[in-house]
Amino acid sequence: MSLNPKISDWRGKRVWLLGASSGIGAALAQALAEGGARVALSARHAEAVERMRRELPGADHLAVSCDATQPAQLEAACASLSDAWGGIDVAIYLAGDYVPLRAADFTPAAVRKLCEVNYLGAVNFAYAVLPLLPQCGSGGLVLVSSVAGYRGLPKALGYGASKAALSYFAEALFIDLQPRGIGVWVVHPGFVATRLTAQNDFSMPALITPELAARCLIDGLAGGGFELHFPKRFTRFMKLLRLLPDCVYFRLMRRVAGD
Repeated sequence: MSLNPKISDWRGKRVWLLGASSGIGAALAQALAEGGARVALSARHAEAVERMRRELPGADHLAVSCDATQPAQLEAACASLSDAWGGIDVAIYLAGDYVPLRAADFTPAAVRKLCEVNYLGAVNFAYAVLPLLPQCGSGGLVLVSSVAGYRGLPKALGYGASKAALSYFAEALFIDLQPRGIGVWVVHPGFVATRLTAQNDFSMPALITPELAARCLIDGLAGGGFELHFPKRFTRFMKLLRLLPDCVYFRLMRRVAGD
């Protein structure tokens, strides 16, 4: 039984990507445009998304700059997209921030900044875009979280907490919106080679390219599930870790952290 619409034909689909200026968002914009979708690109930097729009294959793509932490900007972006397209079939939140934090060096301000982008920005996005989504089981809202939200991890004191909140938010939204014919997906990638993960000073297992991550996301949306996670050789291992008793899990994490 499918939990969500199965989206495999992107021809003519109206897709809004927020967080499209780099990483998975940029790769996803290219792949969707190649598949025939009409893509709206959003990020804080207008020049970046406009340049990307001009380089995409196909026609009727849009560049709408906005900051997800500013509700008024999201409202204006929604109005612009509604005027241009009349609605949106699939809205994907990819904006994110990451700073390695541990107990010895975190500040409330640093954690708050991560939550503003990774969690509250997604909340703002969902609130703004829901009235524009179809209620006929043909599209919906995609929220990109992270496997860092599964359990506490070293150096992810702020990042992991914000992603855990986002995953919970997606689950609660699904409960309410699925009966209305609006799909909700949560995406849990592992390590993806981006400017954010470039900050890590450790070897990242199963590191994949943004292009492969975009392809995995697209393939996942064709399956009708709720959670999309990849690469599975890593994410399945992370799921297994959630089943460990606390005493075993925390001892293992201290070894990973080098303590």
